[in-house]
Amino acid sequence: MLFLLAIGLGLVFGLLTGGRLTNLLAIKFRWPWLVLAAVVVRDAALLTPLNGVAGVQYAYLVGLVAIVAWTVWHWRRLRGIWIVTLGATLNLVVIAANGARMPVAPEFAGSLVSRGSVGQYTLMGPGTNLNLLGDWIRLYPAPGAYSIGDVLIALGLAIVLFLAVRNPSPYKELTPP
Repeated sequence: MLFLLAIGLGLVFGLLTGGRLTNLLAIKFRWPWLVLAAVVVRDAALLTPLNGVAGVQYAYLVGLVAIVAWTVWHWRRLRGIWIVTLGATLNLVVIAANGARMPVAPEFAGSLVSRGSVGQYTLMGPGTNLNLLGDWIRLYPAPGAYSIGDVLIALGLAIVLFLAVRNPSPYKELTPP
């Protein structure tokens, strides 16, 4: 929800300040299906019966590695994408430090309180690592809890889309060296 809100805000503010959707459509992304596949893996690991399968969290971890690699690959193509990379990397670090699971603060944990872990999430506590990087931030009107990494990803998405809609010139096709 937070990421969709950030994407929407970036687009709306870009359009309100004179940008055009055609500017965004003119950008030629490399391997865009990689990001889509990573998002599908994430949602499948949480929202389907797969969330009860042992080891499903590692599929999410691999998907997150793919997203970080994709954003790094697009640094010269998309201004502001480094903020998304930073946020995704922070999430990757905390998830890797906790057996491929993101710690969630108990007040936001819902069914995690009784189950301990669901998909790629685990209940935050003294046995989890790097809790400061886990999901503990509440952002209204978005439901749920978010991590520092999530906030950076959302901010980065809004900035990237705003800049892409406003000014396509820095996003011209790069020629390989």
